Amino acid sequence: MFEKNLRLAYLLDFYGDVLDEHTRAVMKAYYDDDLSLAEVAEGVGISRQGVRHVIKRGEEQLIFLEERLGLAAFGDRLAKAAQRLSEIREKIASGECDPAVVSSLDEIVEAISNKG
Repeated sequence: MFEKNLRLAYLLDFYGDVLDEHTRAVMKAYYDDDLSLAEVAEGVGISRQGVRHVIKRGEEQLIFLEERLGLAAFGDRLAKAAQRLSEIREKIASGECDPAVVSSLDEIVEAISNKG
């Protein structure tokens, strides 16, 4: 069975713009719109097997990019670090602490969570 992989859907969100337009459209229909292979095939005018081939080729490209660049994994680590810093900041803010430390943590959280 050709099952959908949520990690590949995440990689598609992350690296999708690198794929050619046709591959990106087929993969987005399959992963983001949750269409079946048959539904995607009908929408783009190719066979079900053709859709499967485009998706497999696109998945290989996404995996290759992540293995070489690691940007999605790095983004995950940054998000976890931002969450942890927020938790630490809350603990510090709830107790007696130098406000400069809290302010510095706020700046760090904003910088790595892309809020600032």
